[in-house]
Amino acid sequence: MASTSRTNHIEEDDDAEEEVQHFDDFTLASSWESNLSSMVSRWSQKPGGKGCYCNGRFQESFKVKHDLKNVTKSYCMEFYFQIDDNGSQQAGVDNWNTSSHDLQLCFGVKDFLLIAPQSASGVLLDTPESSKLLSSVAIALSNCASLWPAFVPVHDPSRNAYIGIQNMGTVFTRRFEADRIGSQVPVKLMHLEGLYELFVSKFVYSGVDFSMHTFKVHFTMRLTYETFTSDEEDNSDMDEFMGDKADTAEHHGSESRNKVHWDDDCPWSEWYSAEDPLRGFELVVTWADKTVENTLEMAELENASPHEAEKWILHPVLSPYLGEPSHGKRIDFSSQLLCLVDALDTSFTAQFMEDFVSAESLKTSVVIPPPTVLDRVIKDLFHEGSKLPNFTKGEHRLSRALKAAPLESLFTQFCLHSLWFGNCNIRAIAFLWIEFVREVRWCWEESQPLPKMPVDGSIDLSTCLIHQKLHLLAICIEKNREMNEEFLDCIGSDDSSDASVSVEENHKVDKRINRSSKADLQRKRDSSIAEDTSNQLRFERKTESKSSVNQIRTDAFRRGSAGPVGTMMLLKSHQRLHAPFTQDSPLMTEDMHEERLQAVEAFGDSLNVPGQLEKDILLSDMSAFKAANPDAVFEDFIRWHSPGDWESTNAEAAEPSAGSKDKWPPHGRLSKRMSDQGNLWRKSWNDAPALPADDQKPLLDPNREGEKILHYLETVRPHQLLEQMVCTAFRGAADTLNQTNFGDMRQMTSKLEQLYLIIKSTLGVLQRNNVPDREQTVKDLRRLCVAFEHVEKLVTVAASLHRKFLDASRLAQVIFSDFYGLYVPMMGINSNEEENKSSTEMELGRQEVSLRERQVVSNLFSPPSANQSWRKVLSMGNLLNGHEPILREIIFSTGDDVNNGIHYAAAADVAASGDRRGEEIETHRMYVSGTSNDLRVALSVTSCD
Repeated sequence: MASTSRTNHIEEDDDAEEEVQHFDDFTLASSWESNLSSMVSRWSQKPGGKGCYCNGRFQESFKVKHDLKNVTKSYCMEFYFQIDDNGSQQAGVDNWNTSSHDLQLCFGVKDFLLIAPQSASGVLLDTPESSKLLSSVAIALSNCASLWPAFVPVHDPSRNAYIGIQNMGTVFTRRFEADRIGSQVPVKLMHLEGLYELFVSKFVYSGVDFSMHTFKVHFTMRLTYETFTSDEEDNSDMDEFMGDKADTAEHHGSESRNKVHWDDDCPWSEWYSAEDPLRGFELVVTWADKTVENTLEMAELENASPHEAEKWILHPVLSPYLGEPSHGKRIDFSSQLLCLVDALDTSFTAQFMEDFVSAESLKTSVVIPPPTVLDRVIKDLFHEGSKLPNFTKGEHRLSRALKAAPLESLFTQFCLHSLWFGNCNIRAIAFLWIEFVREVRWCWEESQPLPKMPVDGSIDLSTCLIHQKLHLLAICIEKNREMNEEFLDCIGSDDSSDASVSVEENHKVDKRINRSSKADLQRKRDSSIAEDTSNQLRFERKTESKSSVNQIRTDAFRRGSAGPVGTMMLLKSHQRLHAPFTQDSPLMTEDMHEERLQAVEAFGDSLNVPGQLEKDILLSDMSAFKAANPDAVFEDFIRWHSPGDWESTNAEAAEPSAGSKDKWPPHGRLSKRMSDQGNLWRKSWNDAPALPADDQKPLLDPNREGEKILHYLETVRPHQLLEQMVCTAFRGAADTLNQTNFGDMRQMTSKLEQLYLIIKSTLGVLQRNNVPDREQTVKDLRRLCVAFEHVEKLVTVAASLHRKFLDASRLAQVIFSDFYGLYVPMMGINSNEEENKSSTEMELGRQEVSLRERQVVSNLFSPPSANQSWRKVLSMGNLLNGHEPILREIIFSTGDDVNNGIHYAAAADVAASGDRRGEEIETHRMYVSGTSNDLRVALSVTSCD
């Protein structure tokens, strides 16, 4: 069998066209009947063949077609059959087999023929014609000794009506009839008692009083319940939330959104509200085969709770958006990241961010949000809460491999706000960035703490440069604040003793204080120590400014000592050597380190590098050491600061014990490089004053570094800014998704790790100073957005399942595994833009619900509210939390004993038909499907002809 449509065809065997190995005599039949008999005989031997299709969504049901022509009309004959997993035809069909065809379910048959005219309606309206056609088919089937049932559609197509016949052997014939009531269903047939009486009336006299007699009827019922979809819930709650206006894309729903959404406690809800990927649930509740004898039992069954049913089957209904690419139709991280990539592509066309503010500079007209939105974003960034955030929040173990900023930092929050500001176009980003830098400058000039940034610690060089700059700026602001507070405390203590100053004098004093404080602060905030000796004179003048009377006494005492260093002793005075408190090394960002390395290359002589570039640090350490050890000499400093430059001639005598005076002083000498004439270290030692670290000028000049940082922020190139924004936004969005609680779903954990690795490999090119191939880079980033979209969908599905099945984790994991198996193959299909145009319909499998899990599933069906589109008067029973079944399916059946003398061949026919009751043949079967407004009835009667 050949495959003509992917896997929906059965493969063709090489011998499909082999001749039948037996002789069929059709000489007495008409050409019409001969053609029918020929096809039936052929399908009997091998039902599959060329043109054999899978029957739509029924994966185990197949059909093959053949066109027939009569004298006046053309017909199409279709043969439906089922094949099991082993490739053989099934021996029977389950009453509630979800893969069954409609007629298989209605009449309980397996293989069947369907003959319909090739017309627009596809039905036979003429009763004589349908009877004649059905008789011809029956004769053809009889000639081939086939027991297949045959059906023809009749009446109006909307009625979905059929008639059929089946030859069951030498004795029995089975006739079928199905019809539908589309409106005005009689009240009696809305209830189980009436349907029971309808079935009984088919095999008893019409005058029998059903209430006085008992009739054993086999009864099976299946009820289908459906939760409200998210769209229905939104519409039903419209009156309740009439005052709530729809939020714009710039306003991510943090203020005016009062309505409760399914993802309000999910990490991404701060930025957008995602559509629930699970549109709803279908619950199929089945009552197994029961024997009912009267209408009273039917009434009890109608009032029974679904929890009393034998079997529950849950079917999740996915939202259609999961199977289709977004193409900007939805608002989520992936869609906005794609807009940011487009902004990056445009950023290479200008030198400064100010160039994008005017609309004339852009080829396309893009709008920026109103000032109210800008004020709201700036307020959220700078003025809401001063508590330092937890920078490790949401951080994945692979996050630090991305050169970006932590999730809760100021720059990451700016980047995430930019995704939603003006739909993330380049003009809106420029507008927001300029205002952002202006606010940063205000914090600097007013010595206000920079929010969402630490004020201490070392600069993390693994982060992006802008985050490093903002961190250093926050430290500079804090140092300025400390200096201001110290100075004002000193001024305040001097003024506190003078309580008799008048108001006017107070104003004068305040002015003098302001002037003097500014002068003093300006002196303190001068540029750092230069490499000439004039800077050292400043330290000497500061030292000499103290009382000359107490100069000798001051030098005699240790200042700034951190305690003795082991048993080390000073060479000249034989006193304990004390380690000083020293200033921390000046903090440097990545570009400052690069400048220092370039200077090293320029000097060439690495031995002179410390004397030229680190002179300020060395002088600070020497001054602190002199203050802590007033009698120290240069050799003592070298022994403490650079032990490798002190060459000991006697290892045992290098560090004697405190009580051994005979081995003092230790024998040793300076290394060759420290002994050279004109050594910069010795020159610095001679110039360094004895000052503890607290009295020294800070190594980090906050004024100078702060202004340099602001200059960088104000003049950063657009593409450099956007490159860092892209890296930070991807990491921030990924870290946000990483905070999602989806339980123990290992597939999701693995996918998130894969996403971080893909982000790292794709964004690596942006971490260089120059993008080698702009066009290819942008194309790779867009593909990365597609990969991010797939993972984002997986995360929302996992989160939705975890929330709904907190107490039934097995169901959540099984359903997600089913979805994961369907969705992951699509991720490769949709990665190409040319192929990313069509949607793919996905349908999850049905999961059986255990007794322990039933209450959790029942809670999914929340009671309908008064505003929802729900019928006030319910006409059907078996309610589940107030939900009426959307579909009720019932199978009534009754049988008769074949050994009651009807015919000698009856037992053989029953055995040939494979009936499930052995010696009892099913004489009547009625399938009822529908609701109170729609009822379909299919009846099959077996008679002895």
